[in-house]
Amino acid sequence: VQLQASGGGLVQAGGSLRLSCVASGLRFSRYRMGWFRQAPGKEREFGAAITSSGDSTYYTDSVKGRFTISRDNAKNTVYLDMNSLKPEDTAVYYCAAGPGTRAAPPASVRGYDFWGQGTLVTVSS
Repeated sequence: VQLQASGGGLVQAGGSLRLSCVASGLRFSRYRMGWFRQAPGKEREFGAAITSSGDSTYYTDSVKGRFTISRDNAKNTVYLDMNSLKPEDTAVYYCAAGPGTRAAPPASVRGYDFWGQGTLVTVSS
């Protein structure tokens, strides 16, 4: 299984970025997908998640209303649209995949078996 994340970069506060994560080696439509992030010196934290069918999404409070997670099962790809970016959004962003039937909540790292390599997002003030 491989998860290839891309789309990170340097952006000014208030700007936007779109992250993409292409999955291979798994039956994508059966997996929940999540985006987590890790800022320098901090623990990895949950950002957003989407169910295997795409009918439900979940967000951490700090990104609600600014970030949107979506997926295209035909392309084995999950996206994270990030708007109104803030300096505190600076982090390495990781995509993750977990079985859609996993009992662990989508905000928990225990809900995921596979992780991408991360893509760096830097928001300047």
